[in-house]
Amino acid sequence: MNSDVPVQVVHVTGARPNFPKAAPVVRALGARGVRQRLIHTGQHYDERMSDVFFRQLGLPEPDENLAVGSGSHAGQTGEVMVGLERLFVASRPGLVVVYGDVNSTLAAALVATKLGIPVAHVEAGLRSFNRSMPEEINRLVTDRVSELLFATSPDALVHLGNEGVDPARVHFVGNPMIDTLLANLHLFDVPLVRQQLSLPERYVVATLHRPANVDDPGDAAELTKALHTVADQVLIVLPLHPRGRASLAAAGLFPHPRIRVVEPQGYVEFLSLVRGARAVVTDSGGVQEETTVLGVPCLTLRAETERPVTISHGTNRLVTREELAEAVRALLVTQRPAAGWPTPPLWDGRAGSRIAEVIARFVGAG
Repeated sequence: MNSDVPVQVVHVTGARPNFPKAAPVVRALGARGVRQRLIHTGQHYDERMSDVFFRQLGLPEPDENLAVGSGSHAGQTGEVMVGLERLFVASRPGLVVVYGDVNSTLAAALVATKLGIPVAHVEAGLRSFNRSMPEEINRLVTDRVSELLFATSPDALVHLGNEGVDPARVHFVGNPMIDTLLANLHLFDVPLVRQQLSLPERYVVATLHRPANVDDPGDAAELTKALHTVADQVLIVLPLHPRGRASLAAAGLFPHPRIRVVEPQGYVEFLSLVRGARAVVTDSGGVQEETTVLGVPCLTLRAETERPVTISHGTNRLVTREELAEAVRALLVTQRPAAGWPTPPLWDGRAGSRIAEVIARFVGAG
């Protein structure tokens, strides 16, 4: 890129959930000739949590990698802010685009706003109404300072309206994460992943990392008991996020013969695993959305979800630890949904193009 030409758009990504959301937007803006840069904060920093996603999703190599790594919420957010301030002062972009609800999202939104640079938030308006979740604070603050708010579902529009956000700043565009899923659907190879991991035809995938499930030893012990009860019925494949590994190990999760712990998977490998599963047990937001489109029954181990559209239009259900084993048992004797299940409005693979159209117009490139 010619350093003498001003950068119009800077994208900030930091963690695994950001990458499939950013890829369609970066691609669509590139097709429109918008000058853009990609910054990776390194909040998720190892090959399995980060680098493989850039390769598989066709994202360009980041122009900058801050390599902040792990840390406390304050330490990680502060380090990202310091690094981004230096880059934003040097490049003075016309717009900073942030994704989702991770610490890097909040840090970028705060730095840009204080420098007088407008912010666009992709996935605006999602609310769990549980302020003990760090992600909920990140969502609230990011939306408050954003100039462009891109909503993925109708409930998000309602929340932003209730909070008094100017409707002219809000754009209902659909879900760019689903753009990425649909674009890669042909690559999700269930027989291959079964062969690679030596899996039976019937298995359950679990992905669990939220503080409310894994941080406290008592919670980790209850979760372990629930998973063992499920594993008495069916094999569980658990791609284990680094967060929570030690507490779950201390709680005695691993010795069960039908709990298969594997390393975090690449995007294609993980969704191949999910696509072939009899059910998914999760506390992740994005997995709730992906299972909704794939038609895989999802049991969300949380008291609430910021993605209620996955319950009303998809296959998702909220469960407690006490309810988990019985909920899995019921799914094991139920026919999986046939193709043609309803999906939420505008989850059609064109969200990235809609976002790019608004952004290009905003920065004067449309």
